[in-house]
Amino acid sequence: MSILNSKRLFSTRPILFFSFLLLLKSYLAWTVVFEGGPSWTTLLKEIPFVLIVFCLIEWFASKRKFLYYLIANLAMTSILFAVIMYYKYYGVIVDYSALQQVNQVTAVKNSVFSLMDPQYLLIYIDVVIMIVLLFFRKKATEVKEKFFSYRENRRVVLAVLSVSVALCLFNVLPNSASMNEIVKAEQMGILNYEAYRILANKDIEYVDSDEITQEKIQSVKNVQSPAQAKLFGSAKGKNLIVLQMESMQNFLVNLSIEGQEITPNLNKLVKENSYFKHFYQQVGQGNTSDAEFVVNTSLYIPPRGAATQMYAGKELPSLPKLVKSAGYDTATFHTNVVEFWNRGELYKAVGFDRYYDADFFGGEDTVFFGASDEVLYKKTIEELARMDASDKPFYSQVISMTAHHPYTIPQDKRLIDLPDRYDGTLVGDYIESQNYADHALGEFIADLKARGIWDNSLIVLYGDHLGLPIYSLDNHEMDLMAEIYGREYTYTDMINIPLIVVNPGDPAPATYEQLGGQVDVLPTTANLLGLPLEGQMHFGQDLFNQTYNILPQRYYLPTGSFLSSEELFMSGSGFGDGKHYPLAGDGNNEQRSTEDEYERALELLKLSDSYVQSLPDWKKE
Repeated sequence: MSILNSKRLFSTRPILFFSFLLLLKSYLAWTVVFEGGPSWTTLLKEIPFVLIVFCLIEWFASKRKFLYYLIANLAMTSILFAVIMYYKYYGVIVDYSALQQVNQVTAVKNSVFSLMDPQYLLIYIDVVIMIVLLFFRKKATEVKEKFFSYRENRRVVLAVLSVSVALCLFNVLPNSASMNEIVKAEQMGILNYEAYRILANKDIEYVDSDEITQEKIQSVKNVQSPAQAKLFGSAKGKNLIVLQMESMQNFLVNLSIEGQEITPNLNKLVKENSYFKHFYQQVGQGNTSDAEFVVNTSLYIPPRGAATQMYAGKELPSLPKLVKSAGYDTATFHTNVVEFWNRGELYKAVGFDRYYDADFFGGEDTVFFGASDEVLYKKTIEELARMDASDKPFYSQVISMTAHHPYTIPQDKRLIDLPDRYDGTLVGDYIESQNYADHALGEFIADLKARGIWDNSLIVLYGDHLGLPIYSLDNHEMDLMAEIYGREYTYTDMINIPLIVVNPGDPAPATYEQLGGQVDVLPTTANLLGLPLEGQMHFGQDLFNQTYNILPQRYYLPTGSFLSSEELFMSGSGFGDGKHYPLAGDGNNEQRSTEDEYERALELLKLSDSYVQSLPDWKKE
């Protein structure tokens, strides 16, 4: 066939034209999402799904074919665009369940837009051109007559459809057991994976509730309760203040850049108190709200969706309920609206007496979507002073927010001058915002001490989740992180957050090597307050009384990933082809975890899912 005839064939058959366009768009998505980028196999993994859609249009559409092709093209383009943007923000493959997040995404639109490289929008250029053509009736008529009047031979359409269905099944069925969602999408093809996630949305197989006991959980975790727990009741009767710091990663501790100490107040806390440097996030879609859930319940996040959306209707055993049984008053403070991430329902489920949100903090000194950390602490301290004056101890969770992605805080809150190489980078903005957050924290600490609350309180401070995702950083920003770490910035570093425990009954400051995660905050706190956990199911452990831990991960890392005392294991199709990242960051990526730990991590998640599912719904007033 001559080149001229090839062009004529291509330009008069929309099924070929649109398939070619979507192949180009698929290549763009593969370049962004998959480590190895696109290859010749991308054609065989993406185009069969496209051809199924277009063959159905050719078979059934006798009229308005242009419109149907336009809609189909727009829909598949939007899926690919969503995959790109969601990956850049979360590092995971988006699926239909993310539709539950639409109202949350609009609230963090600044974060989303900050990750949008202009070239990504080129994915819509053909759609825009075609829509513009619709406004020029004569030109649109010419295009439709040339482009859409031709009817494909039905036998050919049926043959192409049959082969395409066979190829899709060939791509999907052998790879459905893969554990890593990104690997699974690469093996299946993005569009096939999205269809698979909808069609394969089968019910989760739960463990019978009678089989879920604390002894079973500890057996799977391979830990035993000590005969006599160290530090038990060392903070008995004290107030409990939990400080959840927005996007705070552990590398900030003791970080100086050209003589400037980035977090001097955090550094002082680390030096003078109990500091766990191998502490890790365990959040999912709900980010900050998931951290609130995990810390207050010692349960894992759900397999799909945010905990506040999936679990808030349950009667959850919790830290607020535990301390209330000992006579505590409880409250939580956050400058955003309580409806964000369904927090209001979560607070009822875990049993907080009160919450303070945007209605309380007002619109003074707003940064992103709430009052600044300075306003948060200034108004919170007045409530804490009132609570402290009563005859009951209190538990308050205080959630900072100013250092929120994309970290572009107002100029008057930029309190340090970073070197020029940090200008205009996500890393630079992040460090400046965390420096401000530390400044505000220092003022809060000074106020707590001045009012006599500090010495009468057990204070727990931790980061809620990562701040600098590897998949959001460009090459220059990765170089800046390598400069900070003195080595390559890895996934282990990305999810590493600080945990500091300020305990007036603790004999001496110390840095602990013990592995810990947010699920461990409840049992650790309960031990210090002298509150037994008999009868309260929990998946964490007291970090002062254990030397071994295993932390299952979800969402930000592929299903099947976990942290052991030696490394972060990131699953592949299963355990055998997974990746190993040492906690020490020594560059030695040899295997340090076992397949038994992999299986036990998965079992822990299943036990948690099953336990929450078995809980009764709380009764709404």
